[in-house]
Amino acid sequence: MSLSAAEVNKIAWLARLAIDDDKVEAYAHDLSQILGFVEQLGSVDTGRVAPMAHPLDEAQRLRPDDVTETDQRALFQAHAPLVEAGLYLVPKVIE
Repeated sequence: MSLSAAEVNKIAWLARLAIDDDKVEAYAHDLSQILGFVEQLGSVDTGRVAPMAHPLDEAQRLRPDDVTETDQRALFQAHAPLVEAGLYLVPKVIE
């Protein structure tokens, strides 16, 4: 598939991209080569290839959902400069 300079300009406008006028022909050539490669990929016979959702058919090893640490919130909040009702107080950053 071959793209014209007008088509490249339209694609650039739709994508909200600014392309220099002296580079439009180069973009048209490069995009035409990419589209040609996509057409080439589309012509490959994949009828005997089984579809897959993931390249590796392995199960995810999951760890048990067990509590491994004790609650240390009081210890951590003892080091905080400002705490109220179990919450950390921070300075306002948005005016």
